[in-house]
Amino acid sequence: MNTLKRFFAATMLAIAVMCGVSATAQTIQNSHYGTAGYIKSDGTVQDSHYSTIGHIKSDATVQDSHYSTIGYIKSDGTVQDNHYSTIGHIKSDGTVQDSHYSTLGYVKSDGTVQDSHYSTKGYARGVKKEWAAAAFFFFFF
Repeated sequence: MNTLKRFFAATMLAIAVMCGVSATAQTIQNSHYGTAGYIKSDGTVQDSHYSTIGHIKSDATVQDSHYSTIGYIKSDGTVQDNHYSTIGHIKSDGTVQDSHYSTLGYVKSDGTVQDSHYSTKGYARGVKKEWAAAAFFFFFF
């Protein structure tokens, strides 16, 4: 998995960890409103076929489907890879940035997920924006 993809994946998972886990699975949709995946209450991230593609642990560790650590999300929104190198940042307003603070995308308050050019990549209505950022940028882009 390349660094950018890892960052996006970690970001989505991190957001989920920082916001807590809800009681039910949350649906993530693509830009055409098709189901892209789910975030379950135990931190399991699934694709649209219910196959597990990752895990969000309560200690903010991000793991792939085989439970190998791929990153960490710090309480300040810093996203680190499995070697503890900073690969990005998740801002409280839903802005997702790389390690050099260049904007990669946005999660709007209505659940719309956009890339850095404001093109809609998907929707996560009813999902906390931190969860949405982690899910889209880690697993669904």
